[in-house]
Amino acid sequence: MCGIAGLIVNHLSTDAKLELTHKMLRTITHRGPEASNAVSEGYYALGHNRLKIIDLSDEANQPFKYKDVTIVFNGEVYNYIELRAELEKKGYIFRTQSDTEVVCAAYKHWGDDCVKRFVGMWAFALWDNYKRRLFCSRDRFGIKPFYYIRKGWDIYFASEYKALKETPLYNAQLNKEQVNRGLQMVWAVHHEETFFKNIKSLPPAHNLVWENSRISINNYWDVNFDAKPEKLTWNEKKEKFYSLFEESIKLHSRSDVQNGTCLSGGLDSSSIASVYSKLLNGTPIKSFTVYYEDDVDERPFVEAVVEKYGNIQPHYFTPSNEQLAESFHRMAYHADVPVLGSSFISQYFLMQLAKSQGVTVVIDGQGSDEYLGGYLHSFYRVIGQLFSRGRFMAGLQMLNALSQRENFSSQKRNDFLLKSMVSMFTNEASIYHLELSRFDQFRKYEREDLQFATKTYDKFNNFLYHILMTSTLPTLLHFEDRNSMAFSLESRVPFLDHRLVEFAFTLTREDRISNKAETKYILRESLKNVLPEKVYARQDKKGFVTPGEVKWLNGPLKFLLDIDYERFNWLKQDKLRATVDAYKAGDVSKAAFVWRIACTHYWMKHFV
Repeated sequence: MCGIAGLIVNHLSTDAKLELTHKMLRTITHRGPEASNAVSEGYYALGHNRLKIIDLSDEANQPFKYKDVTIVFNGEVYNYIELRAELEKKGYIFRTQSDTEVVCAAYKHWGDDCVKRFVGMWAFALWDNYKRRLFCSRDRFGIKPFYYIRKGWDIYFASEYKALKETPLYNAQLNKEQVNRGLQMVWAVHHEETFFKNIKSLPPAHNLVWENSRISINNYWDVNFDAKPEKLTWNEKKEKFYSLFEESIKLHSRSDVQNGTCLSGGLDSSSIASVYSKLLNGTPIKSFTVYYEDDVDERPFVEAVVEKYGNIQPHYFTPSNEQLAESFHRMAYHADVPVLGSSFISQYFLMQLAKSQGVTVVIDGQGSDEYLGGYLHSFYRVIGQLFSRGRFMAGLQMLNALSQRENFSSQKRNDFLLKSMVSMFTNEASIYHLELSRFDQFRKYEREDLQFATKTYDKFNNFLYHILMTSTLPTLLHFEDRNSMAFSLESRVPFLDHRLVEFAFTLTREDRISNKAETKYILRESLKNVLPEKVYARQDKKGFVTPGEVKWLNGPLKFLLDIDYERFNWLKQDKLRATVDAYKAGDVSKAAFVWRIACTHYWMKHFV
């Protein structure tokens, strides 16, 4: 895992370009502390900070030159061994064992379409000296970041906001529309928009090409909802899902350094840890868990996995109040955006724990909830879709099963029924605009835009697509990247192997959410014989829950509530103050929103 930076300008000397690129790199040394270098030729400069994962030799350092192309690459192409063998048969010769060199050779052979053959996570910039063009790409789900600022001829790009703040094109003008989305919707990014007006994010599954002072941005992959699914029995579907999942774990475990696994005790992380342990067949694996003894403590489920797989060596941590207060500024600095939820602090300490145990690669469970229907609000669309198809009894039975499992009150059940009926008559964009309208009481100006294209008229699949590509997952991946890289760790997410995702979208709703309201059904049933019974039988969805929004914000992080409301000059400051004052007086009904106000203020005060 690494950090990249670079530029194309036509008004700086070579020395000036190198000096600026090194300045950008110094802001993101944490992403790659083992080697740092930059090259410049003509009007481009490329810079790279390296964290050694594959081929630990210095010969694999970057910027890496292969024939007439030069690359800076952040990420991993997990199927590089297979691609290398294929390219060797076509006459390509390799001098290293790195996946970076394979990316270069793949570009030489397949051109821009090379990325369609990659299984992995990446953000890279490749200068083609023959064509005099810059080819940049970001992986299908945006696991690895790529930001840029562009004006006229000039373009600057980097792995984090911090590096771009060193460039002459940066200014601190906030993108207030995105700040509002963060406050209400808990999003760190929305398509290409970031928290700054002139910093853009290259969207997932897109390539950016600079050529003759012009840039073009093209989508190279998407979920194909028109693809006809294979005619498989339920057992065949389970077998295929397990096969794809196991293959993803195998590929994601490739490294030349020590790996470990995050283990929360939930279905996703337990599935990864269990299959990984089974594949390693007795080889010791370090696992990492953050817990809160008096609040959310998942250790009994973790211990069930550890008991079943004796090669797992568990490591546990719970942060003290002093550690929370002392670490917040550093964590907020690395986040690059406001800390939109307290769960991201837990993840920060989880990565710190892994680093303390000598691990360089951690395998984590992000992604499955988004395409397998793991979130509770998936049921609004499922029940609403049943109603819209005239299957009222089936919809009510689903609601009753869910209500019983989640122990809904009568009011909660009625609210759920109402929201399900709303989803029955509205599209995804309208639902999100309805959610955003709750922020109108704080807004001085008109509501910001939300982009939710209808990808399929199946409401359930359209919803899952957008939490995968537009709303929920992009924010989770943002913090996954920043929290791991804060400790020079590479975090890998095997649920986001695109072949597994593509297969999941060919499945029926019943394969993913059963008629008994069992979520992630095919994952649970495919791994039934691999998971501990205690984990297999769980139906609750905890997420990365912390006591943060109440206990921390009223305790070790109380200093966050010292808010200068003038910084929110585009919002109704009296309304914000009243909300925070009510919280201070004991009303915690809007605790999560108050957390976001407080953390957004802290970010504006210290990092803008």
